[in-house]
Amino acid sequence: MSSSTVTARRLSAAVLSAAAIVGAVALPASAADHARPDRTKVEISAVQYDAPGREDRSRRSLNKEWVELTNTSRRTVNLDGWTLKNEDGDTYTFDHYRLEGRATVRIHTGWGHDTDSDLYMDRHNEVWDNRSDTATLRNDHDRFVDDASWGHHRHGGRHHGGNRHH
Repeated sequence: MSSSTVTARRLSAAVLSAAAIVGAVALPASAADHARPDRTKVEISAVQYDAPGREDRSRRSLNKEWVELTNTSRRTVNLDGWTLKNEDGDTYTFDHYRLEGRATVRIHTGWGHDTDSDLYMDRHNEVWDNRSDTATLRNDHDRFVDDASWGHHRHGGRHHGGNRHH
């Protein structure tokens, strides 16, 4: 075998090895160039726990007490079976509701006709304590999604972005 043949084989082997190494290193880099799929994110975006005006347990008064949820992703989220609960255990369970991407829904304490942007707990008493409480959102597998607290936190809930009193 001539030295030029051996050199050509070594050069070919070196080029193939280098190409394999560059390919292995470049693969994660090219995967990182692609945007990750938009992750589903639903959060408690606002809470009106102290209804403005006179609190007389009327429909009008109770519907001025609410919690807003916002879907910050682009994808629709099926909230069927999700729950919204206060510290006393009063629970609202979502029933056949889908929150569109980049949309907000307001869950009122009182009663009314559900729409895409307004849902009603159908309660005849206030749910959210004016002095302190925590609104906790859990998914249909009872996994924590988000919470918002105000006042003194009895259960150590995190203070979610201020008192969220709007």
